[in-house]
Amino acid sequence: MHILFFSHYFPPEGNAPASRVYELCKRWVKYGHDVNVITCVPNVPDGVVYDGYKNRLVQKEIIDGIRTIRVWTFITANKGTFRRIINYLSYMFSATLMGMFIKKPDIIIATSPQFFCGWAGSISSRLRRVPFILEIRDIWPESIVAVDAMKNGCLLQFLEWLEHKMYRVADHIVTVGEGYRQRLLEKGVSEEKITIVMNGVDRDMFHPRDPDERLAQKLNVQGKFVCSYIGTVGMACGLDVVLQAATKLKRMHRDDIVFMIVGDGATKAELEVQAEEVGLNNIIFTGRLPKTQIPSVLSITNACFIHLKKTDLFKTVMPSKIFEAAGMARPIIIGVEGFAESIIKQANAGIAIEPENDQQLVEAVIKLADDSTLQEQYGSSGLDFIVCHFNRDDLANDYLAILSKVANGTIAEAALHS
Repeated sequence: MHILFFSHYFPPEGNAPASRVYELCKRWVKYGHDVNVITCVPNVPDGVVYDGYKNRLVQKEIIDGIRTIRVWTFITANKGTFRRIINYLSYMFSATLMGMFIKKPDIIIATSPQFFCGWAGSISSRLRRVPFILEIRDIWPESIVAVDAMKNGCLLQFLEWLEHKMYRVADHIVTVGEGYRQRLLEKGVSEEKITIVMNGVDRDMFHPRDPDERLAQKLNVQGKFVCSYIGTVGMACGLDVVLQAATKLKRMHRDDIVFMIVGDGATKAELEVQAEEVGLNNIIFTGRLPKTQIPSVLSITNACFIHLKKTDLFKTVMPSKIFEAAGMARPIIIGVEGFAESIIKQANAGIAIEPENDQQLVEAVIKLADDSTLQEQYGSSGLDFIVCHFNRDDLANDYLAILSKVANGTIAEAALHS
C-alpha cells in the first residue's frame, strides 16, 4: 500500500506521538509498503528549531525508509493556548496543501495530538478521494479544559462541534486504549467504527541492561535510589507533587533518595525555580535529552514515576512511558487513575498512588528504596507482561490489517450493515 500519515510530531522529536508514528511506519516500510509522513520541523517542546533544520516551506528527508516531508508552521513553545492554536492551524493548512502534491495514496492516517492534524487528514482524504483513518491519542478539546488552558465557552463549543464532525467524517477510528474507546462511545461514535491498537515497547531499544555508571557519576547519583519522571514537563503532569514529596523526604533525612525530572515543557522552569528557592538538592532537572539517551537514564533509575493531574478525563489515558519502563524491568509508581492504573495492577508492575498525593508518593518511594527484592519483583513481572502483550511488531501488524480492510472498504461495509 501507499500510506500517507499526517503527524504534528516526528523524530528527532522524542515525545510519545512522534515515537508511535515512527515505530509503526518503520515497520510498514520494512514489510514493503510505501510510507510518506507529513510533519513539522522538529522544535518540541520549547519552540526552538533543532540543529540541522530550518523552518522552510518544505524540507524532505528519508528516515529509515520513511519519506519524511516537513512543512512550514508558525513555531511556538509548548505553552500558551492562543499561540499554540495558531501553530496547529498553520500545520493544518501547510500539511493539507502538501498532501495534494504527493502521489495519490491508498489510505490516509492522521493522529492526535494535535486536533487540527486530524482535520488535515480529513480534508486531504476528501480532496484525494481516499479512505481516512483518524487516530485518537488525546480527547481534544477536553484535554485543554482539564488543565484550565481554555475557558472561552463559545470557542469551546465551536471546537467541540469540529471534534464531533471529525469523528463522523472518518472512515475508521483507531485509538490507543480502552479508556479512549469508552469516551468515544459516550460521544456517539459507533462501536463498529473503533479499533484499539495500543502503544508498545521497542525491544531493540528498551531492554534490561547494566547501569550506565558514567552517567550516574555525571549526574552525581551513585549509590542513590533514583526515582525518575521522564517525559514532557507540562501543565497536565502535575509535577508539583514531586517538589512536595522531595520536601518531606528531606525533612525525614532520607538523603539516599533523589528524584530526577528528565524532559522539558511549559512548567519546567517554574518547578526548577521553586526547587532552588527552598533548597531541594534531592531533585535533579536534566532538561530535554535525545531519545537515544533514555535507555541509559532508565538503566540508572530504580523506579519510574508516571503522573497526571487528578481529573476524570485522564482516567482514559495510557501513557507510553509505562511500556518503556517495563521494557527495561523498572518498577513503576503510577499516579494516573483509570485504565493505566489497572494495567499496572494487572501486570503487578509497581505501586499505584492517588494523583497529586505527595504523602502516598513518599510512602511508595520509601517502600521501594527499602526493599530491593520488591524492586526486582515488580520490574520482572512488568517486563514479562509488557513483552507478552505489547510487542511493537505485533501491534504494527495488527494496525496494518486494519489499514488493508479500510483501504479495501471491508470495514466500512461491515459497519454499514451492522
